[in-house]
Amino acid sequence: MIPLRAIIIAVCIHILWGANPVAVKFGLLAFPPLWSAFIRFALAIACIVLWARYKDIALWPQRGEWRGLGLLSLLFTVQIALMNIGIDMTTSSMSSVLLATHPLFAALFAHLFIARDRLTPVKMVGLLVAFSGAGVVLLRDAGLAGLDLVAIGNWVVLLSSALLGGRLIYTAGLAQRIDTSRVVVWQMVLSLVAFGAGGLAFESIHWTQVGWLPLAGLAYQGIVIAGLGFMLNTWLIKNHSPSTMVSFGFIAPISGVALSVWLLSESLTSSLIFGTLGVGLGLVLITRRAAERPS
Repeated sequence: MIPLRAIIIAVCIHILWGANPVAVKFGLLAFPPLWSAFIRFALAIACIVLWARYKDIALWPQRGEWRGLGLLSLLFTVQIALMNIGIDMTTSSMSSVLLATHPLFAALFAHLFIARDRLTPVKMVGLLVAFSGAGVVLLRDAGLAGLDLVAIGNWVVLLSSALLGGRLIYTAGLAQRIDTSRVVVWQMVLSLVAFGAGGLAFESIHWTQVGWLPLAGLAYQGIVIAGLGFMLNTWLIKNHSPSTMVSFGFIAPISGVALSVWLLSESLTSSLIFGTLGVGLGLVLITRRAAERPS
């Protein structure tokens, strides 16, 4: 069975992750997507380096580790860029629901690449229900022809979610042979060059909009989510079944939608409610089935 401590940590992480699209929205008030990512992960790297020094953990990769970390960083860079760009185009509440589908993609990738983590009939039902909920959010009230900016943003966020699911499974494999701290910090370090160069080439910071709210949003993303959250989640998927641990993500869309309505005054539409329930129920089915077996 999954230890109670691991369950509590996973639940807390996903509550915090639910607030991340809200924090991204606040950061985007002044800092465009690529600059937001650059500042966010610069803060996160500082946190992880301090932690590694406190724990006396060597962060410099060994000779055989560079290739795996480089590929992880490429996947990480594309996924984060798409997430920030997508959230900038759509709403925080819709982003929360769509990003919560990443455990579904993780379960699919785990089925393909991890022999001990296969899809069962109950998991497949859960995937179907959850993806149906995501479909409601994607189509909204406009139908298939409603390809406005928000709709495009939704698809971009969903693509980011798929990449996140794959990245988590790939990270789980790397963490079996590379220290967790090096895995987390180097995916960020190597991405900073791309985010910084992209920001300089294509974006401009809205200096007149810089204030405590955008800065607080970036601090939350960098210190709480990218620093503390990524470290804890990597430890979880290293020591437990990846698809089991990420399936606690059913909590994130509920937290994200509630906070989006409260802090951003976004509308709570019927499609959003049904989409959240669908994604949440599907992930509950996956979690319940997986929890019946030892991790």
